[in-house]
Amino acid sequence: MKKNYCFFVTIVLLISNIFPLQAQNTTEGTEFWVTFGQIVNVGMSPLTINDFDFNIRIVGGSASTTGTIYFTNLNTSITFNITPYEIYTHNLNNIEKYAVYNTVSEDITNFSIHITTSNPVSTFASMKYSVFSDITNILPVTALGVEYYAISYPPSTPLYDAFTVIATQNNTDLYRNGNWVATLDSGQVYYRTSNNFTGDYITSSKPVAFFAQVKSVTIHNTTANALFQQLAPVQTWGKTFFVPVTAIGTEYVRILAAHNNTTITQTGGTIVTGTGGKPTLSNLQAGEFVELEILLSNNGCFISTDKPVGVCSFMKSFGITNLLGSASQVWIPAIEQTTPNILMAPFVHSIFNYHYALVITSTADTANTRVSIGGATPIPLSGGIWYTRGTMSFYNFSLTNFSASYIFSNPAGIIVLGYGIYGELGQSASYYYLAGSSMRNLSAAFTANNIPYNELHNNPFCEHDITFDANIEGIHPNPGSLKWYINGIEEVTKRDSLEWRKTFATGNHIIKMSVLFEDNTTKTYEDTLKIKNCEAVFFANGVICDTLYKITFCDKVVYFQADVEGLHPDPGRIKWFIDGVEETAALDRLTWNKSFETGEYDIEMVVRYANGETATIFGRLKVRIFWTKIRNLRN
Repeated sequence: MKKNYCFFVTIVLLISNIFPLQAQNTTEGTEFWVTFGQIVNVGMSPLTINDFDFNIRIVGGSASTTGTIYFTNLNTSITFNITPYEIYTHNLNNIEKYAVYNTVSEDITNFSIHITTSNPVSTFASMKYSVFSDITNILPVTALGVEYYAISYPPSTPLYDAFTVIATQNNTDLYRNGNWVATLDSGQVYYRTSNNFTGDYITSSKPVAFFAQVKSVTIHNTTANALFQQLAPVQTWGKTFFVPVTAIGTEYVRILAAHNNTTITQTGGTIVTGTGGKPTLSNLQAGEFVELEILLSNNGCFISTDKPVGVCSFMKSFGITNLLGSASQVWIPAIEQTTPNILMAPFVHSIFNYHYALVITSTADTANTRVSIGGATPIPLSGGIWYTRGTMSFYNFSLTNFSASYIFSNPAGIIVLGYGIYGELGQSASYYYLAGSSMRNLSAAFTANNIPYNELHNNPFCEHDITFDANIEGIHPNPGSLKWYINGIEEVTKRDSLEWRKTFATGNHIIKMSVLFEDNTTKTYEDTLKIKNCEAVFFANGVICDTLYKITFCDKVVYFQADVEGLHPDPGRIKWFIDGVEETAALDRLTWNKSFETGEYDIEMVVRYANGETATIFGRLKVRIFWTKIRNLRN
């Protein structure tokens, strides 16, 4: 008898069974571009390239990896190999530094670095002169876009703000505030300086990498420092954010609108004026921003908006020694950009002796956050405390093993920032960067059974009944602005439907969504939906998991039964989760039961097969407990 199987979230070959399942479209990847801007400071003697330290730092994932670091201007390459969870650092020599260091006020060069790897890695870039330093994560090519807004900070007089753009394809037209400025080929860099770029609108005809690179800045009485941060494209901007605070205790946050008439709601911050920001949280126009001061003592800041915004946080290094520190900048992803696990490593510079991971997750799931150091067994976070504001929390975790990679994990999803400081908290050096998150398209996207569209090809389904949901910003009001296609044929009856359902046969199906936007541009979003027959299923009170969402149980006690073929013999081969929290008492059990209250629950069964592969089987459980009042009726 043929079985009906359930929604199959992902299958991966395990290198180590301690490593959780990895979501796709994250800050990890296999292809990256980066370049470097100037480091200068008021009153410093003229610097030469010998004064700087530039490096590339690569953190290996769960598989052995080969890679290449290619210097476009030199036409030379460096190859490397990384074992699982190993850290590789390349310190640029003087010739290489000259080939990537942009100094002219407006210029087109080949000063870029192209990094490619055989398997996904996390990649970062660091620049340092004496105590002046900053670090950025490098986004993979899969996360790049064609629409950006600059977010930086007013530079120190008489120095300059700056940005760089790297083309990833030939014949890329580049525009600033709607005006053409350059046509670039793959690997070419456009570098420009000005008094202040925050709010500038940068667009291109093909995907590019965009970096904010302030030469030198002081932020509310900090000592001067250069800023170096890759910014994410508008397509990844969201509407809900939780901004944590470093152990230093004070930060300044810039929230920049991508659309006219944007309204912001926030708790935990205080509006700052006098640095170019708006004095109100309502009616922001595209390119305008609000600046907030947030404090560790206020447990961070929660932000929600009615239209997508970009958010950056700027460290104010003023610590326990009452000595001023240096400024640094970090990109803050939206809460929608959490991911189950993140790899990172501390940056080893002689001037830094404090390194931290700043871990963000939902308050309800803090106890499920784990860290694996150097590939060891994951353990709960320790040595600090969770700071909580409503539904979100953050944790400052000290990184003490400078030679090891750190893997932070939580099935409910996390975002991790990294930072370092010199001497006592708040002395004159610091760095700040995004260690890891998802980078999903949030401006126009769709999901299939809650899986983002551009992750479908990596997530085969056992379930044949698929529900599609679309999330679109700025769609044109005319009829026919939203169209759906399956294998090139339009689903005419689903035109303009944000939610619809269809039953698919086993096999691959190309799903495409076409959107006409308010500016009369049309864009398409597509990926391959894979329907498979799988080897695992579970039942709840006799109902198979892929039809649970159609049933509402009135029984408080629900009995679960698993049917699995080819199960691995080792302990931990079956794990059960309810709303992302593991049922440890049900570990390795094919049958078990639990009492539920009225509500809806996400049930997951994670199975490890004999060949080392894992599968996650999903079902939505609905329970409603009725209370019946019995009256004594008399004739």
